[in-house]
Amino acid sequence: MFLVDSHCHLNMLDLSKDGGSLNPVIARAQENGVGYLLNVCVSLAEFPAILKTAEAYPFVAASVGLHPNAEEAVDADKLIELGQPEKVIAVGETGLDYFRSTSDLDWQRARFRAHIQAAKALKKPLIIHTRESREDTIRIMREEGAADAGGVMHCFTEDWDIAKQAMEMGFYISISGIVTFKNAHSIQDVARRMPLDCLLIETDSPYLAPVPYRRKPNEPSYVRHTAAFIADMRGDNLEDFAEATTNNFFNLFKGAVKPDV
Repeated sequence: MFLVDSHCHLNMLDLSKDGGSLNPVIARAQENGVGYLLNVCVSLAEFPAILKTAEAYPFVAASVGLHPNAEEAVDADKLIELGQPEKVIAVGETGLDYFRSTSDLDWQRARFRAHIQAAKALKKPLIIHTRESREDTIRIMREEGAADAGGVMHCFTEDWDIAKQAMEMGFYISISGIVTFKNAHSIQDVARRMPLDCLLIETDSPYLAPVPYRRKPNEPSYVRHTAAFIADMRGDNLEDFAEATTNNFFNLFKGAVKPDV
């Protein structure tokens, strides 16, 4: 079985139990069939370390971008400059988050637009985060022509209507371990109804560990639990589900090189 963790934050993991090394984390992922990982950037200050991690492993890639709540400033030109290395296969995570940030958020919307412009220039997909900002997220995606870059709605927590609008723009929907939570009815509904050829899976580690690890630190190996849960809920064969979501990842992220297995 070959699984992809389409969104993780390797440089945020607490490695103290592993002697300060990422190698045991990677080994556990591979033991659980996770053959490729996308290490996602949320802070430009951390981008050099994120890129270095990706360059250390042939089956790890990086993105470049600022989380919507990050307080750093960036324009499209800077993102284009940083996004040149081959190991950088995506722009983000970016988007809008009205849950953590309040008051006048014009700066957040302007920065989202800059990420979309950079992704189009780089011809690399977007990784989009949206929280309590669904209407503005979709509106800005349309206004800026995000469909020209394509991408993924990461850690999707919206309803089926938003999923459909994103897919109409050619975006994939990525489901995290939240789907395994008992009260995650809306996300479970989306996961059941999703066309399999538009679906990705992720950990968003070190956050949002799936059952049976809920409320514990998450790591890439746990994406197998999310895959198994969704496949069972949909009535899909796990091997077929893994193959489909893996193919979806490499179809979207053209810069990712699938390892020989």
